[in-house]
Amino acid sequence: MRLLSGLLLCALTTFAADRPNILFILTDDQGYGDVGAHGNPILKTPNLDKLRSESVRFTDFQVSPTCSPTRSALLTGRHEFKNGVTHTILERERLALGAATLAEQLQKSGYRTGIFGKWHLGDEAEYQPNKRGFDEVFIHGAGGIGQSYPGSCGDVPKNSYYGPTVLHNGKFVKTAGYCTDEFFTQATKWIEGEAAAKRPFLAWVATNAPHGPYNARPEDAALYEGKGLGKDTEHFFGMLHNIDQNLGKILAKLEALGIAKDTLVVFMNDNGGTAGTKVFNAGMRAQKGTPYMGGIRAMSFWRWPTHFQPADVKALAAHIDFSPTILELTGTPASEQMKVQIEGRSLVPLLTAKLGQNIAWPDRTLFTHVGRWGNMAKGVDPEVGKYAQTSVRTARWHLVSASNAGNAAKGKGKAAKKTTPEAAPAVAKPNWQLFDLSVDYGETTDVAAQHPEVVADLIAKHDTWWKECRPLMVNENVAGPAENPFKVMYREQTGK
Repeated sequence: MRLLSGLLLCALTTFAADRPNILFILTDDQGYGDVGAHGNPILKTPNLDKLRSESVRFTDFQVSPTCSPTRSALLTGRHEFKNGVTHTILERERLALGAATLAEQLQKSGYRTGIFGKWHLGDEAEYQPNKRGFDEVFIHGAGGIGQSYPGSCGDVPKNSYYGPTVLHNGKFVKTAGYCTDEFFTQATKWIEGEAAAKRPFLAWVATNAPHGPYNARPEDAALYEGKGLGKDTEHFFGMLHNIDQNLGKILAKLEALGIAKDTLVVFMNDNGGTAGTKVFNAGMRAQKGTPYMGGIRAMSFWRWPTHFQPADVKALAAHIDFSPTILELTGTPASEQMKVQIEGRSLVPLLTAKLGQNIAWPDRTLFTHVGRWGNMAKGVDPEVGKYAQTSVRTARWHLVSASNAGNAAKGKGKAAKKTTPEAAPAVAKPNWQLFDLSVDYGETTDVAAQHPEVVADLIAKHDTWWKECRPLMVNENVAGPAENPFKVMYREQTGK
């Protein structure tokens, strides 16, 4: 499905005279239900609620089940597996070097580009964001602050949420405050400079919060103590409170700078929820790391004053739509590689629709795969996990196989050193379930037996998609460096 969209190809100049700045905020492990306005009975998110009320809101927006995959799809407009991203560690989190990125396209068309917080698409030098289209870089390493795995994925040793050491344009700097505060503060300073220079910008603010370990500022966690939530959820909600406060501050700064009306603000979460799902999960089944709706549905709020009318949009949209949409809204030409790789659709017709206007939006087929064949082991054949934790979606139907491929090795924080034939995981056999989302968004009733023709059709589409992906899974079985690049560079710079 290579839908760069006829609208995008013929209307790149539509917004060229009115090119917006872009503030993109992506939270880590916040679920669709972790928003006050979505019905959460305990969590309070007044600033996010306000942004939501001022935005076009996609109520059926699909992302990937885990971190790196979603980030890859957002930046490229195509499914993560076709970018080589099939996991979050073991070199399988690296964005293929041949993939074109949205940041590169914007950079070439005159935008300044900055990333603040989490990258998680490769820690080796050639995979870093400064090589993928970002002018300003202020990031931690790996998938989280202080995380470290064998191979290429690892942050500064013993890094902390409080005063984290951050890589800023090639140099490690020791910050003083809480991580989320630091990322938003740096992004705000950079935006001030770009606004003063009257240059259009993309500010990509990707928090590591509220991903575990759940470690909120004491004053934020205290807001949720005594409610019977347990320590993890208290801190999870406290981290979200801190994000909400920072959101309010940065939006206020846009107003103070006089650029709010010229700035497109997009807010998303990267995958399904975690510690908050036991409190409220918006009626969905399961959570992060699964192919059910609770693992792949995200909020997606788009605010551009005077251009978009706030409304709910029920059309099936996805992370692969982000890049083609931004390209059209900014009047940015796509490179030849970008044109070839984009599978998503421009959301512009939905974003610019008038209230009550009926926009034609043809049905589509979207694919999810958790990708954890072998779990923490290297060298596992992806074919063993072809039908493990995978799903196929249309607007109405969701076909899910939640089968697991046996793991060649298990463990926390350590990858298997060697995979032997005797230890190789068993091939997962599909256990297909079919859900009619038009009447059962909570996926409570399997209707596969009643609709065998739908099951057969979606399985066939899944198998065709898998065959397309396999040659592009370029990070399987590659040899990583002997030591984490972040650790090596940190030691070279500091002697520690």
